[in-house]
Amino acid sequence: MPDPLKATDRRHLARAIELALAAEHNGNLPVGAVLAAAGRRVAEGQNAIWRPHFDATRHAEIEALRAAPRAVWPRAGRLTLYTTLEPCLMCLGAILLHRIGRVVFGSADDYGGAGALREHMPPFFRQQFAALDWVGPVLPTECDRLHERLREIEAARAGPPRPR
Repeated sequence: MPDPLKATDRRHLARAIELALAAEHNGNLPVGAVLAAAGRRVAEGQNAIWRPHFDATRHAEIEALRAAPRAVWPRAGRLTLYTTLEPCLMCLGAILLHRIGRVVFGSADDYGGAGALREHMPPFFRQQFAALDWVGPVLPTECDRLHERLREIEAARAGPPRPR
């Protein structure tokens, strides 16, 4: 099977992995994201939901979208968002509303990934998803380990099950 990744894809995913490791080092979940236009990085983000203070919207993908300069948005369909983990429902909604053209993710997320919802979206979002080039998982060897650590960190933070 041919490799779907180009050298620029690998470079941006490598940077997303660096960002994920930095997020974990900072006390957050290990997820990183890079937004690129014409092969050049225009923004990046890392998970920051717990530190410096709790904000459940500070996913890596959202942080990258927030960091993007205004000048890129008229050409959003030509942007690629690279992320170490399949985007969740919130991030997918933001990606579709921004009309990003391509998403490349390293690890599938069968627990929180939103790709499985494509057939269950309202018409507008289903139409936007159909126009999106959704590529992944493309680096499971590297990114699945980050996803496993994410799940371990979440489980450790949750503590023992609460009695009912």
